[in-house]
Amino acid sequence: MGLWWLGGRAVANDPDMFAFSDFAPGPTLAALWDILSTGEVLSMSGPSLYRVGSGLAIAAALGVPLGIAVGRTTWLREITNVPFQFLRMISPLSWMPIAVMVYDTWDGAIVFLIAVAAVWPILFSTASGVRRIDPSWLKVARNLGANPFHMLFVVILPAIAVDVLTGIRLALGVAWVVLVPAEYLGVTSGLGYAINDARDILDYSRLAAVVVVIGVIGFLLDWLCMLAINKFNWVRETAH
Repeated sequence: MGLWWLGGRAVANDPDMFAFSDFAPGPTLAALWDILSTGEVLSMSGPSLYRVGSGLAIAAALGVPLGIAVGRTTWLREITNVPFQFLRMISPLSWMPIAVMVYDTWDGAIVFLIAVAAVWPILFSTASGVRRIDPSWLKVARNLGANPFHMLFVVILPAIAVDVLTGIRLALGVAWVVLVPAEYLGVTSGLGYAINDARDILDYSRLAAVVVVIGVIGFLLDWLCMLAINKFNWVRETAH
């Protein structure tokens, strides 16, 4: 806060930058209180949370089964390694023109971009967790008569729960970063739109307030992921 205040004073006293003095803590916190007290923060964050949640759900629905398959099957891991690594390194925003052409709505395009960004951390974290499963667990399960359903839901998924949640946590961070530029598309709602709108009308205090809201919501979402990881971390519990 002190550095922020000093930076605001320096900007306000600079003849070339004084127009941006509303980025300082005072105007920003006043604008933040305004959007909180009027409930506007809910209307601007609700659509963004929906888009991120939808994109993460799609990414998890694709990434977890694929990760299990890649982790369990050597030949599949070998033939998918190069194309998956290649696709992973392409910026999700590079798919924006294709998303706009394919989907009828802006919401659909944004959810697609978020899913593309989020699927890789989940897939690779899941595959890594599967490869670390003790083979003796699977052997014991087979000896006890476990069918594929039991093997998946009683042995594999509990064993990789922390890895899956860690992948989702990493994916959430990527998705939350991609969200703002993705919402610069033709939507008229969301946190990214609020930033773009505040920039267009030169309301820099409001712009900074929305940035604070994005940071706080992102921190809370990450904290919830950490709580889930700690809850399912059976390795830590058995170590006590």
